Amino acid sequence: MATIAPLARRAIRRMPLRSFRSFATATETPSTPAFDNRVRLVEVGPRDGLQNEKKAISLDTKIDLIQRLAKTGVTTIEAGSFVSPKWVPQMNNSSEILEYILQNDIPSPVPITYSFLAPNLKGLANANHILSQHPSSFVPEDTDRSAQPGKPALEIAVFAAATESFSQKNLNCDISTSLQRFKEVIHGAKAMNVRVRGYISVVLGCPFEGYDVDPHKVAEISATLLEMGVDEISLGDTTGMGTVPRTKALLKCLTAAGIRNEDIAMHFHDTYGQALVNTAISLEHGIRTFDSSVGGLGGCPYSPGATGNVATENMAYFLESLGMDTGIDLDAMADIGAWITSELEKPNDSSVGKAVLGARSRTQKGP
Repeated sequence: MATIAPLARRAIRRMPLRSFRSFATATETPSTPAFDNRVRLVEVGPRDGLQNEKKAISLDTKIDLIQRLAKTGVTTIEAGSFVSPKWVPQMNNSSEILEYILQNDIPSPVPITYSFLAPNLKGLANANHILSQHPSSFVPEDTDRSAQPGKPALEIAVFAAATESFSQKNLNCDISTSLQRFKEVIHGAKAMNVRVRGYISVVLGCPFEGYDVDPHKVAEISATLLEMGVDEISLGDTTGMGTVPRTKALLKCLTAAGIRNEDIAMHFHDTYGQALVNTAISLEHGIRTFDSSVGGLGGCPYSPGATGNVATENMAYFLESLGMDTGIDLDAMADIGAWITSELEKPNDSSVGKAVLGARSRTQKGP
């Protein structure tokens, strides 16, 4: 473990290495073909989208949101977070959400995974307590999902940061300490037989340190998390400060470090209107997994001024217009975006969602 940081740094500056994965139990997949038009959108609305809302949101509304999203064709939904209500009060009923998912058959047209953030061992223990009460209600990671149709898979997520300032603000510790803590969570989740996702925040700009986030540091943290057993790394442009040149530089740096495109997801915010163009650059590089939030919901309580995630409706329309296949029902997603933003009494930040609804309304009215 102690050798991974210098190894990653040397690899970045000289030549590609083999994959860093060692503890992960997810099936190894071949390199992405020259052209693969399948794109996976991870819906983060119920967790990342709602966590920063000031208005109290009822448990029924959160469950209703998850149920509606499950019918649209998304394959992964961030459903909650096992964090202290003191720090993120909006997530205080995530235990009830997990219990509901395990106790009820939520209809979905495709196999679905529900993801829960567990930033420390206490959060993981809370999740494990619920899972242990319903051991046959979800598909273990090492099981063929086709053998258990209708059952969801589960995922535990951890969050790191690409800068020391953001790590201190968000996690109250430096990057090195946070990674050591996450190691216990990751191995604990693997012992529970669930998939693990690792997020790295502020990879393209930090609210406290500015634009100069070192891509080599991002690659180093990514390599460390993969070696610990994380199955996928989501790279977050938390502030929306990412630009085309720096997105390109980051992805090239990751490739030079031997980190596969299959192990990377991109998570863009549209604060400066750059999310879709950065998505196109990532797509061109070979990335096929992106995070998005219905209605453009979301922000970050530890990133002052950062506005919402890129809207799922915008992403689905944009990607499909490029000939990619998201598998998402855009009309249904647009309806959900309008509904949930109305529930929250806030504007719908999806331009595509509003356009879809407007076109439908004109068609219904006729000439």
